[in-house]
Amino acid sequence: MTQTGAIAQLNSTAPLTAPERGRVPRPRGEVTSLLVSVLTSDGGEAAELLPELDSAVSSALVSSEDMFRDEDLQLALHLLYTLHTGPADYVHGDWEWNPSLIGIRGKIERRFEAALRAFAPLPDLIPRSGAELAETLFSMTSEVAQPELATWAARHASINQLREFLIHKSIYTLREADPHSWAIPRFRGRAKAALVEIQADEYGGGRPDHVHAEIFAGTLRGFGLDDRPDRYLDDVPAITLASVNAMNLFGLNRRLRGAAIGHLAAFEMTSSIPNGLYSRAFSRNGFGRDVTWYFDEHVEADAVHEQIAAHDLAGGAADDEPGLIPDILFGAASCLRLDDISGSHMLEAWSAGEPSLRKTPKEAVCG
Repeated sequence: MTQTGAIAQLNSTAPLTAPERGRVPRPRGEVTSLLVSVLTSDGGEAAELLPELDSAVSSALVSSEDMFRDEDLQLALHLLYTLHTGPADYVHGDWEWNPSLIGIRGKIERRFEAALRAFAPLPDLIPRSGAELAETLFSMTSEVAQPELATWAARHASINQLREFLIHKSIYTLREADPHSWAIPRFRGRAKAALVEIQADEYGGGRPDHVHAEIFAGTLRGFGLDDRPDRYLDDVPAITLASVNAMNLFGLNRRLRGAAIGHLAAFEMTSSIPNGLYSRAFSRNGFGRDVTWYFDEHVEADAVHEQIAAHDLAGGAADDEPGLIPDILFGAASCLRLDDISGSHMLEAWSAGEPSLRKTPKEAVCG
């Protein structure tokens, strides 16, 4: 199939109508209904809702059976992080450092972190040096060297399934590298230099058109999709949000700085092979370089990054602060496990002939 044919087939899937500026995210339960009401209100009305929101969060945390698939709590955490990262054009007033919202965010974070620590156990043998840690990270990541979702996509994914894949990926990738950059001022020496080196590449090495988030935006446009951050927030499930929320949890909390770089190390060390497979999936469906460039770029860049991440970033931090080693491993294990369950979600849906996105009614534009 030619790229023209692929675009024609893509257009037949009727992409979602683009929203106007200020579109309000669709709530997924009592917590996000109250939170959205707070963020879109001014003055006393919003302040009166804060105690009710706090109570709703406490109740939701007690009743939640699966933190990673809890639509209401994961969306709430995403919206609270968006106050720090943007865009959030629907927000009225200055809520970023509101003490009540910071306290509410902390409640959700503590439960999320506890779930992650139970879900992503550490290796039986904890390394004692940077060199040993790098060896352990290579061992952990080698187990996912041939990722099931990417391998399946390269052989079988349809245009509409690739469209869904890009929608899932857009939630993080239009902000690529930002969550890990919170860690830069929290390290010194070799680890800091390695982190800046990796992030500088992610941000295009000073070339705006080579910023990885911008390259991915071009992929979305080439596929007929909207390139605005959170454009498809209403369409992705909780597990997609959980993967991004974990990065912000680690990045925004200084005490979890070890987990932040461990997550980044695992992220970089498992990127090159799957991106090559995804590029093949898009090429097989008739798409050209305007769509595949993002994936092709990561095949080469991340093959270099994985060495820097393991030896200089994680290894350097471990040599400077040996006490961080367990959290570095925790961050890496969290990355690998969350990637596994988010990929399994898509693969299981597609193998059953079902969509992997949420089934939600179309919502009127709020402007």
